[in-house]
Amino acid sequence: MTTQAAMEQNANICTLVDVCYATQVRNKNRDMCAVQCYSCKRCGLEQKGHEIDKFYSSLNKKQTDMPKGNSTTKDKDKEKHVPSIKKQQQDASRREAAAQKRMQDLIRQFGTILRQITQHKWAWPFMQPVDVEGLGLNDYYEIIDKPMDFNTIKNQIEAIDGTGYKHIREICSDVRLVFKNAMKYNDERSDVHVMAKTLLEKFEEKWLQLLPKVTEEETRREEEEAEARLAMQFAQEVAHAKMARDLSNELDEVDAHLEELREMVVKRCRKMSTEEKRNLGASLTRLSADDLRGALEIVAQANPNFQANADEVDLDIDAQSESTLWRLNFFVRDALEVQSKNSGSVDGDENLNNRRKRDLCDAIAKAKKKRAKKPT
Repeated sequence: MTTQAAMEQNANICTLVDVCYATQVRNKNRDMCAVQCYSCKRCGLEQKGHEIDKFYSSLNKKQTDMPKGNSTTKDKDKEKHVPSIKKQQQDASRREAAAQKRMQDLIRQFGTILRQITQHKWAWPFMQPVDVEGLGLNDYYEIIDKPMDFNTIKNQIEAIDGTGYKHIREICSDVRLVFKNAMKYNDERSDVHVMAKTLLEKFEEKWLQLLPKVTEEETRREEEEAEARLAMQFAQEVAHAKMARDLSNELDEVDAHLEELREMVVKRCRKMSTEEKRNLGASLTRLSADDLRGALEIVAQANPNFQANADEVDLDIDAQSESTLWRLNFFVRDALEVQSKNSGSVDGDENLNNRRKRDLCDAIAKAKKKRAKKPT
């Protein structure tokens, strides 16, 4: 082989090595990105789960006395018959508009009563605000807390800027106030007092004729609002039940992807040699107390039955999965590097560390003895 050919072959080998290495790096980065992506997605789904739990917790407080049944069946039944939250909101807007229209009709009927009262020959003292200064009524505001007159009432009824009366009873209250203020400030034998008392009696008679319609409307409004609240609650329950099912399916899907990634990573892990396992076991004994606890937690993450905080720990290196062994290996390597940099410092947990080291050494030795006693 010529020198030129050898150089070309070496270059090809180097290129192949570079490509293989770059591929491994890309695969590793891709896997890490995938894990981060699914982990972030899972965190978002868990946040939604907390919101659903919060909703049902508040719902359970309201329904402690309600009979319980099959929640799944109830949810499915509700989905068939209960309108969506958006439709409930639209229906609520329509009901509110209809209720306001009915109230305006009642207010117009009340306006007929008001005209009859204000057209009475004795109504003239109450049509405009009291001229306190012109009449020299220096003590008027000391006796009357809230002055009222029919012109003010008329302006409130006709207001279109949102400051007007919302309910017919508000108008009724102000009409009474007009006459009661006059009766309160003026002597019983005065003309104004007598006029106010007479008109108040006439007003009450006419008000009693309209009152049944007002009461009927109030009852209807209360029933509609109660039905609307119940319907909205059912709609929210259905929406959250569907959200919970969808969330459960998404979580299952994310967990499945994470499990696939885990299996993929495990398959890519090179098997640790016997010598490497022996070195790992020896390195574990050199860890500080805190780092040793961290290493045992790694084992516990892969094996839920492993008691990392037990007084006596039995750690079988050969029984661990390849992914766990490599995680331990990287953790121990990094921890020992930090320890070597801080070797000059005194560890306050030295006695505990030594005891844990002995326990771990004994545990590893026991595990080896157990394997040695097993029949081949």
